[in-house]
Amino acid sequence: MALFVKKRTTMSPLDYAGRWPLRLWVAGVMVFLYLPLASLILFSFNNSKRTIRWEGFTVDWYARLANDDALISAFANSLTIAALSTAVSVVLGAMAAIALWRFRFPGKGAFDGMITLPIVVPEICMGVAMLVFFGTIAPWPRDLVWPFDLGAITIAHITFSFPFVTVVVRARLASFNREMEEAARDLGASELRAMRDILLPHMRPALIAGALLAFTLSLDDFVITFFTAGPNTVTFPVKIYSMVRFSVTPEVNAASTVLMAITVVLTLIGMRLQGSDMAKAKGV
Repeated sequence: MALFVKKRTTMSPLDYAGRWPLRLWVAGVMVFLYLPLASLILFSFNNSKRTIRWEGFTVDWYARLANDDALISAFANSLTIAALSTAVSVVLGAMAAIALWRFRFPGKGAFDGMITLPIVVPEICMGVAMLVFFGTIAPWPRDLVWPFDLGAITIAHITFSFPFVTVVVRARLASFNREMEEAARDLGASELRAMRDILLPHMRPALIAGALLAFTLSLDDFVITFFTAGPNTVTFPVKIYSMVRFSVTPEVNAASTVLMAITVVLTLIGMRLQGSDMAKAKGV
């Protein structure tokens, strides 16, 4: 009589996902994460000053938001700071990633640790450190040293943004085949052209992801901005915080919804650009 032994097969995470307890758990986690955001969006259309009681649908809060000059000015400040800090952070982060990936030099481990330090240090510590730093090097009146009100905030945002770009770009460079660059050099390409035609196209998805991450971090930052902002400089998150201190009105919900929508749109654009670059790399 033949004996048939049934082999035990290991199940992949996708196989476990087909079981209803895990599905229920995932659904509960999704509800826990996104229900507050859905409530925020819903009550931004509430026809009442009370955010906990629904009294009808209206878009008046968005109209009032569009006519709020102080809020629009704060939003323009946030966009300006985010754009400037992102541009500088991408350049510095890419250069640091290439240096850590390609070269060996004394103190490389310490340099690597110093770059990643702003990622792990709590924001409150970074904010206090920036406050002490600018207060030390800039004697009052600060306008003699910082002619622009946004200068200190932009420098602070660059400090904590470019390490994220470095980490993302360095992870991308780990998958780069150096033989492609060596082949380009053997065919007569200079080091600058080999970097432009071979290395940069490989880095482009990471540069886009790093730029998107830096822009989002800068646009949404409150703690470091609160410590480095001058009396005449107000950013969008700081303005929302000042509004929340008095009362949480649907206008605050509308402002938060607009900020969240901008973040989501930028994320989708970045994902689309990354998808296009990956498709070109695969020859699709």
